[in-house]
Amino acid sequence: MTLVTIQAQQIELSGQIIANGQVEGIHVINKTAYRYATTDQNGFFIIEGKLSDSLYFSSIQYIPKTIVLSVQNISTKSITVTLSESINALDEVLIGTLLTGDLNSDIGNSDAKRPIDFYDLGIPGYTGPRMNLTERRLYDADHSVLYTGLGLNVNKLLNMITGRTKMLKKHVKLDRDQQTISRIKEVIAPLFFINHELEKEKRMEFYYFCADAPDFQERCRGKSDVEILEFLEVQLEAFNSANLSQN
Repeated sequence: MTLVTIQAQQIELSGQIIANGQVEGIHVINKTAYRYATTDQNGFFIIEGKLSDSLYFSSIQYIPKTIVLSVQNISTKSITVTLSESINALDEVLIGTLLTGDLNSDIGNSDAKRPIDFYDLGIPGYTGPRMNLTERRLYDADHSVLYTGLGLNVNKLLNMITGRTKMLKKHVKLDRDQQTISRIKEVIAPLFFINHELEKEKRMEFYYFCADAPDFQERCRGKSDVEILEFLEVQLEAFNSANLSQN
């Protein structure tokens, strides 16, 4: 096999992951050729590639690793990759005050001072992740406080009666769906449509079809590329079936 042939040839590689822990479900992505695979319970996988393609190996429990396919990999049609466990090591800490393990005692002996927050002032506050404008409006509508003598939250009740809370919840969902669709369209779709056929004029319709799935956000928001690709495969089959039944 000549060097020119090796460089140009796209072949099917058999690979195996070696690691100390579980090796099932590790993501293997050919970042050059836009191919992807997932390892089985023994760490084996099959993926297409050619000389100098970059394979990216990703898993929560292991340090990510990138391997550039060599002449040997292409000639033997195989690759073996060893992954190292991802360990979050803590920096050495110098303790000035002896801690006893008794929470009340240790707090009293500590020199640390906590800044004043809304709990100290007796007012409601938000401690979750930073929200966008639509999410903030929904939070305010559902948490703003104006109590009656009977202990009813008047603001919350009025927002529910007028439908404002329901409307804001719908807006929040639309915002999140649009953000997820944008990521799929810009980042995932170029990889997905290499191996899956769908007319370009139907792709936006397909994205919104995906967004209508009950588990859309659960399957796509904050998930890895491979997990989203697996979701899109299932949805594309359903999308094509729905179009066939309409025609």
